[in-house]
Amino acid sequence: MSPPEKNFVFDFGRVVFRWEPEALLRELLPQHAFDATSAAHWTAQFFQNYGGDWGSYDRGSVTPEALVQRIAARTGLRADEVQRVVDGAPRALTPLPDSVALLQRLHAAGRPLYYLSNMPAPMAAYLQATHGFLGLFDDGVFSSRVGHNKPEPAIYDLAAQRFGHAVEELVFLDDHGPNVDAARARGWNALQFHTAAQAEAEMRAAGWL
Repeated sequence: MSPPEKNFVFDFGRVVFRWEPEALLRELLPQHAFDATSAAHWTAQFFQNYGGDWGSYDRGSVTPEALVQRIAARTGLRADEVQRVVDGAPRALTPLPDSVALLQRLHAAGRPLYYLSNMPAPMAAYLQATHGFLGLFDDGVFSSRVGHNKPEPAIYDLAAQRFGHAVEELVFLDDHGPNVDAARARGWNALQFHTAAQAEAEMRAAGWL
């Protein structure tokens, strides 16, 4: 008996959507992020490697209003400056054409598609309202809607249960190594995403396509 076909689970940021926070800050806070060095500094201060305040926003435990106040108090930025970035962040997520093409090929081949993304609720709602190609996905999990962030083990267990597949039938694609490692630790197949071409080649080499 041949093994069951794999079901593909995609992260969103830097996998399906372009996410360049340094460019976002240079656009919206040019008085602070005016070159590569200052942009990197303020990106670290603002997003804290997606832990801290932004991690709580991803988890759904902090409102946008509270997030603005927290970041302003911690960084010394004015509240209106922080608000500008929080409001602009959803629009900074733009589709990666090669990734969308890969999703379309997988969907056309009848392969089930899911997503598993750390994403604040306002950003998740914006993406779903704006990008029709998300209809290619059968289902998905946003961190802010389940109260857990990757790489916490619970979010992988919740996702697998929701998707209704045994973990060995799931293939997870994420750009962040610790998230890939966490998926593997829960029994998933997983690979680190760099480009759509690289990911597709690795999936074929593994016999998943």
